[in-house]
Amino acid sequence: MSLPVEKNKTYEMTVDSLGSNGEGIGRIEGFTIFVEGALPEETVKVLVVKLKKSYGYGKLVEIISPSPYRVEPYCPVAKTCGGCQLQHFSYEGQLAYKARKVKDDLERIGGLKKLEDLPAFGMENPWRYRNKAQFPVGNGKDGAVEVGFYAKRSHRIVDAPVCYLQDVVNDEITAIVRNFMEEFRISAYDEEKHKGLVRHILTRVGRNSGEIMVCIVINGKGIPNSEVLVERLQQVEGIASIVLNVNKEQTNVILGKKIITLWGKSTIVDTLGGISFEISPLSFYQVNPVQTEVLYSKAVEMANLKGDETVLDLYCGIGTISLFFAKKAKKVFGVEIVPEAIDDARKNAIRNGIDNVTFEVGAAEEVVPRLYQEQGITADVIVVDPPRKGCDQALLETISSILPEKLVYVSCNPATLARDVGVLCEKGFRVVDVQVVDQFPMTVHVEAIILMKYCGDKAKNEG
Repeated sequence: MSLPVEKNKTYEMTVDSLGSNGEGIGRIEGFTIFVEGALPEETVKVLVVKLKKSYGYGKLVEIISPSPYRVEPYCPVAKTCGGCQLQHFSYEGQLAYKARKVKDDLERIGGLKKLEDLPAFGMENPWRYRNKAQFPVGNGKDGAVEVGFYAKRSHRIVDAPVCYLQDVVNDEITAIVRNFMEEFRISAYDEEKHKGLVRHILTRVGRNSGEIMVCIVINGKGIPNSEVLVERLQQVEGIASIVLNVNKEQTNVILGKKIITLWGKSTIVDTLGGISFEISPLSFYQVNPVQTEVLYSKAVEMANLKGDETVLDLYCGIGTISLFFAKKAKKVFGVEIVPEAIDDARKNAIRNGIDNVTFEVGAAEEVVPRLYQEQGITADVIVVDPPRKGCDQALLETISSILPEKLVYVSCNPATLARDVGVLCEKGFRVVDVQVVDQFPMTVHVEAIILMKYCGDKAKNEG
């Protein structure tokens, strides 16, 4: 069957929507074309560069009629850097797109019907919000040290002395490390050859504590003249921890398991919602503290706790959500399969004097039945905040067997959220409330919170 478009030919089309990676989606004689850089409501000229059976890819040649939400990117490398996808989209437009994406996925994938339009809770200032940065380090064509971010769909480093999503202190830190490496001829890591010393610069900034950690990821045992680097980094206001992370593996995984403290503490401390957390280079900790407080506060608010509930937090990590819920519930049980995370969670509970929370190591589908059989523990409320892949099928079955009155599902991926919601609706749960929180301005990523209640066969009938 012949296609209505040909490769290497230019066409005019109208963009209808955005794809999951922020690319514009339009149709030429009914044939779908994805175009990076195009926005909804725009008429554009595109050069077709790749064709599949039912869709193709085009290169943006000309914007004939621009979107009212189109803006000039703030960052000079926004078009090449893979860190941001939506800097050319006004923040108002981004919020509307993200809210619509959550709604569309819930309806299309989850099978929900007649959802009202959802507002997205955005930021007053959507810049410089990240408290964690991971800068890959490499060598440019001229041999100069490059520090920045990977280009889109590649591991080629886009040199970026400034990043407008990261805390401003990172500009100073990366400049110090870059200059130190050039002065003392410290080699940068080459992924293809698996040679060179410095792989990444990782930083963590305590938004409320002011404490800063600098972690240099190395392919070796140490850094020559490290005392000079330490002395220079100590001049940065707020530096509390300077550490090395050893990663000698030929892998794309950024961090290894071994930490060497060069100066100061091996961790930093920060607070969220009045709760103090100890953070290491390996800790999972939400990258946007301002919106994390909004996200977790909304989750607790949606659960509408009265103070006599038992709550199960089934992807508890280092205990952030568990501790938020513990302030309102009678008892909280946090479950996480990563032992190191549970160690951190227990320390965080002790640090904050919170004694109505218990943390267990293991897969939730194994731990929860054991808690019930050995201690008679069931749940009034279940909270899940899974990784992007969503909940395991076994976990959904476990939730369905417990039949909590309420289920609060926090998600960073609307598609897998919608898939899991569809499964739970088939098992008798009903969606009561949906909230959208913009945790990642200038990117396509978004967080959503769903409140579900168990209603038995009635929910199945309502769809």
